[in-house]
Amino acid sequence: MLKRLLTLAVGVALGLLLAGAAAHFAASWSLLPNRELNRSTAYLREVLKLVNENYVAPDKAAYDKLTREALHGMVEALDPHSEFLEARDFKELDDEMRGDFGGIGIQVERRNGHVIVIAPVAGGPGERAGIQRGDEILAVDGKSVDRAASMDDVIDLLRGKPDTKVTVKLQRAGTPAPWELTLKRELIKVDSVREVSVLPGGIGYIQLSEFTERTSDEFAHALDRLLAQGVNSLVLDLRNNPGGLLDAAVEVSEMFFRKGELIVYTQGRRAKDREDFLAETEGDPVNLPMAVLINAGSASAAEIVAGALKDTGRAVLVGERSFGKGSVQSIFRLHNGEGMRLTTARYFTPSGVTIHEKGVEPHIEVVMTPDEDNKLRLQRTRGDLAAPQAFAQRFGFEPIEDRQLQAALDALRGVTVLAERGVLPLPQPAKPPAKPSTKKP
Repeated sequence: MLKRLLTLAVGVALGLLLAGAAAHFAASWSLLPNRELNRSTAYLREVLKLVNENYVAPDKAAYDKLTREALHGMVEALDPHSEFLEARDFKELDDEMRGDFGGIGIQVERRNGHVIVIAPVAGGPGERAGIQRGDEILAVDGKSVDRAASMDDVIDLLRGKPDTKVTVKLQRAGTPAPWELTLKRELIKVDSVREVSVLPGGIGYIQLSEFTERTSDEFAHALDRLLAQGVNSLVLDLRNNPGGLLDAAVEVSEMFFRKGELIVYTQGRRAKDREDFLAETEGDPVNLPMAVLINAGSASAAEIVAGALKDTGRAVLVGERSFGKGSVQSIFRLHNGEGMRLTTARYFTPSGVTIHEKGVEPHIEVVMTPDEDNKLRLQRTRGDLAAPQAFAQRFGFEPIEDRQLQAALDALRGVTVLAERGVLPLPQPAKPPAKPSTKKP
């Protein structure tokens, strides 16, 4: 019996020695998983400990503060579009992507050091309470909004959870004294479609400012309105549109594509990561002569739409080469309400052309000077000052001609004339757009 026990003990000892040797061998040859990760995190932990214990200002060297700063540096060093988002920033991104937020429904700007109401949102709490364009905001919840307060600070004070109250102190020109209003915040919807109109010659015009969860529904409704008015062609204005959701870009594009046609595809780090986005709407697509306006401020989702329509010959592009933001960011939810936006893929037009760092080139190039571009951007966002005299009095210049839009109109009129003369095929009568698909990537 003793001999058997000794044999068993020796066997166990040898087994342990062999296991240890194998582990050491595997570690030395990187056969164990996460060896590099473990080594890197141990190094990071060592530096964190040294800084925490030795930095001269201990309040700046708390572990949680150091960790967040390290996360910012790690993620944001990758590329300009990846970032670590602390809770407040992640909440703002979430609100932005949904296209809504809690507030009192007013647009504000700083003018000569004063916070002035540009316009109340139609039907919002501010309008119902009697706030008017030109009113000055002096304080929010007792906090002064003088020159020391940034516009971000002012907006943060005005925004908040729906159904919470906020007190605003205002001053109106011609009134003897300021007054206060207490308003209840509501969910304010931000429209992606900024302008819908019928231009001379029966040309429809839609301006899209961004791509959010509601963009495709808003665009379909706007397009339906124009088609009901009998427009014969369409201008889609994507200038200074910074992009947004990939889904929204696909859903806007597919209104002009037949079911099953490729609109865009994304490619991640591995070959198997390719994902095709196909049109999924039923019925005939909208078929009109079409021009798309782009400039250096057109990026991301806006470039997907422009690239798809150009690649497939569905539109003439007018303006300037787009920004060239051809990467896809995935949103990751982390602990404590924080998150991360990380570049995980790049997207390609139907013909396999990458937009990343190249942009989309227009068919008809019309370059605007920086001064012209700034003036036009201001003109397009200030419909409340349509009268040239009022506009000039406020901003110090007369409204200027939109040369890019004019070039697009000339191109569409030329297409219409050629079609009427039989040089080009006439487009089929346009039908209202089918309901966009609800697929998610």
